[in-house]
Amino acid sequence: MISENYQFHYCLISNVDKPLILFLHGFMGSMNEFDEAIKLLSNDEFSYLIIDLPGHGKTQVLGGEEYYTIENTADALINLLDDLIIAKCFLVGYSMGGRLGLYLTLHFPERFYKVVLESASPGLPTKAERLERIKRDMQIGRKLIRNINKIDTAFLANWYNQSIFGSIKNHPQYDRMIESRLQNHPLELDKSLRFMGTGCQPSLWAKLKENTIPMLLLTGEYDEKFIDINIKMTKVCEFSQLEIIDNAGHNIHFENTLAFVQNVKNFFTQ
Repeated sequence: MISENYQFHYCLISNVDKPLILFLHGFMGSMNEFDEAIKLLSNDEFSYLIIDLPGHGKTQVLGGEEYYTIENTADALINLLDDLIIAKCFLVGYSMGGRLGLYLTLHFPERFYKVVLESASPGLPTKAERLERIKRDMQIGRKLIRNINKIDTAFLANWYNQSIFGSIKNHPQYDRMIESRLQNHPLELDKSLRFMGTGCQPSLWAKLKENTIPMLLLTGEYDEKFIDINIKMTKVCEFSQLEIIDNAGHNIHFENTLAFVQNVKNFFTQ
């Protein structure tokens, strides 16, 4: 789908008269991020829209670097829903896609029935924290683009050494996940990190208090950082509830797909 500033690569899996779930992947992911979850969900209860976000997969940003930002990306996704004649849908967002999903929910609440946010956050509350995070992301970006033609496997190994990911490297499908990450282009990922990273994201904490869309927050039991963040989110937003998923770190839909799917399905059908 080509718009003025984006050429989105996406797949629409349509089951006639069934409500649609919009899936938003995380950093270094792609539209295929939720394939296994969709296979388990796919019992004709839902339709699905999966998208390569800017900087990822085969989606192309035709405008300048400002079109990688969360604000412009959100506007573009709403335009895409309009083009596809999708007035309202469910939403599932993971990590970076969860931050984008929260922005969409808070700024376009009329477009969503219910929302599941997996390992997401409303951003950093203070300017000082955001500036510090921007510096860190720029350092990460420099490592990412040392080889401008292909992502370095050493970079991915270091990325998944972060404590939020728990023991993901022991997962039997870890190598398959790494292979999928290698399909992205480092220069494009660097733009995503610099313009849609947590440091550049506008803080959504104040606006979260106003939310009235039902939200299910999912965190993995080994991801202590995001457990703390999401507990704070439930205290701010009365329309949110938190589930901590066993045997998972940050990437719940990969590490414990069955529990992830059960929570999504139960929440969207109750």
